[in-house]
Amino acid sequence: MKSPIILDRRAFLSATLGAVALGVTACAGDDAPRAALAAGAPLPESVPKGTTLVVGDKEHQKAIQFSGEAEKFTFEVEWANISGGPQTLEAFRADALDIGAVADIPPIHSHWTNIPTKIVASRFRQDPLNHAIYRLGVAPGVAVATLADIRGKKVAYSPGQAQGALVLRVLHKAGLTKEDVELVELPSTGDVYATALASHQVEVAPIGGVQVKRYETKYGREGATTIAHGLRDDPGHLYVPVTVLADPAKAAAIREYVQAWARAWRWREANPEEWIERYYVKDQGLSAEDGRWLVENAGVADIPASWTEAIARHQETIDLLAKATGNRKLRAEDLYDRRYESVAADALAAGGAR
Repeated sequence: MKSPIILDRRAFLSATLGAVALGVTACAGDDAPRAALAAGAPLPESVPKGTTLVVGDKEHQKAIQFSGEAEKFTFEVEWANISGGPQTLEAFRADALDIGAVADIPPIHSHWTNIPTKIVASRFRQDPLNHAIYRLGVAPGVAVATLADIRGKKVAYSPGQAQGALVLRVLHKAGLTKEDVELVELPSTGDVYATALASHQVEVAPIGGVQVKRYETKYGREGATTIAHGLRDDPGHLYVPVTVLADPAKAAAIREYVQAWARAWRWREANPEEWIERYYVKDQGLSAEDGRWLVENAGVADIPASWTEAIARHQETIDLLAKATGNRKLRAEDLYDRRYESVAADALAAGGAR
């Protein structure tokens, strides 16, 4: 397995030149270029020799490796050290990435920014309201106990990311509009939101993962709080540029990758202590206590065999975002490649996870 790659200008240029070469010569060793795979054509089940996928899924990459799933691949994987909507879209634009792992907003923005993509795998959380990814962080000394109390407050906002969409959904639920608050555009990476709250740069911000626990612990004595938003915030997707799906070799490799992706989720749940020690403690430098909090808060992954309900929820989000941002309306159905709809669930039903 190749080492993880960190995408910089040289990597982008190299990947772009490689993509051009692929379009002319197909995979190494092929005598002639491959014909493009039509959008509605059945997925090939065998992966040609020499096929490579570049995957950006920093966290789950480790589960695929620790579980032994990576050893079974019949193709080469290059792990890209990127995550989140902005980075994956930048990499897609440069033809430097085949698969990205994101929430439900980047697939929408990819179409709005003329990078058509398709979702090929979806994961949610069982009991999503009790296992929410985010809570609304409230700055020390600021009185916000309900969603309605957000009126007039400075709210952190990251367009094009899940946190930004969550803010719009929270406002909608509270009967408020963007004009009823002061939106402060900030990147949602790392502890930026928690730091902005602590310094009163913003008064309300969606914070997720271990940042919730750390924020409450570090600033609680100063009056910092968090409140539940009461909305589903659990979608997790793998999405792929349509140009990649037109390559029959990559389309087949993606099918195999999705199967391993699903089995690795079950491995994480079946081996929580190993996952905590190897990933959260040794790889991420967290304490075992923080790791256990993250595992417990995540609950159990729901990998459905049908996307119908998920697409309906996605449509509601699209409609809200289109109205709030002035972007054109999209059909949520068009964001999904339903040839892959049952691939992950079928893999779980067939077993094979270690």
